[in-house]
This record gives sequence, structure tokens and C-alpha cells, in this order.
Amino acid sequence: MMMRQKQSSYFIGILLFAFVLSAPYVYGQRKIPASICVSPAEKALADSVNKIRTGNGLKALQLSISLSFVAKTHVRDLMLHHPDTSLCNLSSWSDKGNWTACCYNPYVVNHEAMWKKPQELTNYRYRGYEMVAYMQDEMQVDSLLKYWKETEETLDMILTKGAYANKSWVCMGVGMNRNYASIWFGQRRDEAGTANVCKNENALNRSAKQKTNKTSQAKHIYYLIIGNYPNMKDAKEALLRFRKNGFKNAGILKKNGLIRIYLSQYQGFSYALKAKKKLPYTYRKAWILEDK
Repeated sequence: MMMRQKQSSYFIGILLFAFVLSAPYVYGQRKIPASICVSPAEKALADSVNKIRTGNGLKALQLSISLSFVAKTHVRDLMLHHPDTSLCNLSSWSDKGNWTACCYNPYVVNHEAMWKKPQELTNYRYRGYEMVAYMQDEMQVDSLLKYWKETEETLDMILTKGAYANKSWVCMGVGMNRNYASIWFGQRRDEAGTANVCKNENALNRSAKQKTNKTSQAKHIYYLIIGNYPNMKDAKEALLRFRKNGFKNAGILKKNGLIRIYLSQYQGFSYALKAKKKLPYTYRKAWILEDK
């Protein structure tokens, strides 16, 4: 199921519900790193979901460390590697990690590769269900929750109504970064325990911000990427179409084994971001790649 919704100040590109079914076998032991914790923003998202549930007479859910690890891993993969191309939606995973890569779309649905992610990454062996969101501007918990509460499908999922009336959530996991948010629901308690809130979050944020500021002072090239392509032949054909559509500075970027097409390139992130915001709606999936 895929939905698109455009807001006045932000864009939640695709909202996707991925059904994760249990398999009749168990993967090897998957130890979750001891450093894994949820950020205050992620905890606020989980608390908001529980508030919706308790306000409708349902029980609050355990904040699962296992499902949170899966959610955090997925949003990180989406942010860094962008497997959600023009063909592959938000339930897709790249080939850049210790999991099975998959391109998930309504036409060629690869359920198996997607369903097994919790078992690939953790010892959580039970069924899970994912809800994923993308926001073009910085992810805001209040804005995301407002959208979810006003959307029948997502509200039904949270409250186990409608298509989810035969479900009974016991736990959930959360993951969120600047542009992506993921929630996984489970019908069995996570024996690995409850996720803790990260300590020294402010100090970590300050350190990351200082590092980012120092890095941004250096001159890098920022590419406005429109898509990945399996081979050079397809990329060249697509490049001709983009140039014919007015993107005279479009080109092919081949790096780290990937073939991508960029609409243009810039010597500053702010310039690339400004250009991205001016793109027509049909190019909303374009993203910025820094050439370090």
C-alpha cells in the first residue's frame, strides 16, 4: 500500500506498510550492539503513538530494543544509500549492509527479502509490521503524528482497526533521522528488552554539529541525483531524456560501483538544496550527494 501526500511546509513522500511475516526457521544469533539506544525524538514518537492508543482504550506498547534496532538500521540505510529510487519504494533495502538487498515496488513485490529483516538483524523471531514515512524537510514528530492521525490507513494500523483488526500489538520499535521515520509493530514481547533513551544526546549532537561545520568549510561538489541505473547503456539513454527535458548540465556519475545520473552539480550544499526545492513535483525523488 502506498500513499502520497503533499503538505504546505513539508512533504511526506511515501507512506508504506510492510508486512513482516515469521519464517519457519531461525537465523543465527544476532547480537544487538550495546551502544544502541533511542534518541529523545524517537522516544517522543513512540510516546505519541502510545498516547493515541491509550486515548482509544488500548494498552501502551513495549518499546522494543530489537525492533528499534531494525527501524534505526532501515532509516540509516534509506538516508545514506537511497534504495528508494524512482522504481523502489520506502520498504526497499540497499546492498550496503548485513542484510538481503531488495527493491520493493507495487509491480514486482519481493516480499521474502523484506519480511525477513527482523530475523536477519536480531533474534526477534515473530511477526512484525512496518510503517515508513519520508519528509523532504527536516522530520518533525508533531507534523508526522498529525498526518498519521488524519490518515485512515495509518490510524487503523496504530489502533489495530480495519485491515489490522485481527492484530494485537504488544511491542514496537522506532527509528528516525532527518528525513525518514520507521515504526515496527510486533505481536510478541521482545525478550531482548526495552530500548533505553540515549545519554549525553546533547553533547553528541554538539560534537556532530561541530564536525559538520568544519567539514562544510571545505569545498566539495554536491550532485543533484535523480536515480541509480543497473548499467551504462540504460544510464546513457536516460541521460538523453533528461537533457531533452531541459537539464542541459545533467551527467553520469560512476562511483563506488554505482551508476547514477545527476541533474546538475554545485560547489555548495545550500546551492544544491535551493535547486532541489525548485524542481518540478515529478522530480521530487531527487536527492543530494556530496562528493567527498
